Amino acid sequence: MKSNAQILDKKLELIQWLSSLEDNEVIEKLIQFRKLETKDWWEGVSDEEKSSIEKGIEDADSGNMKEHSLAKQRYGKWL
Repeated sequence: MKSNAQILDKKLELIQWLSSLEDNEVIEKLIQFRKLETKDWWEGVSDEEKSSIEKGIEDADSGNMKEHSLAKQRYGKWL
């Protein structure tokens, strides 16, 4: 794991590089990358996944839930 000082050094290195960058194509790619990184995750979810999430929220709001131990037993190998 990088320390805060190491991360700060990398950020400063990127800022220096970016401030001297003159390649418009690279700049446009960086802008697109930034848009993808800041996009709301909900926009990238399929309609089927959205429906499933919304159903889960409705179930939770109505108290229709299973015990945590049952979920842990069933899905534990992926947790």
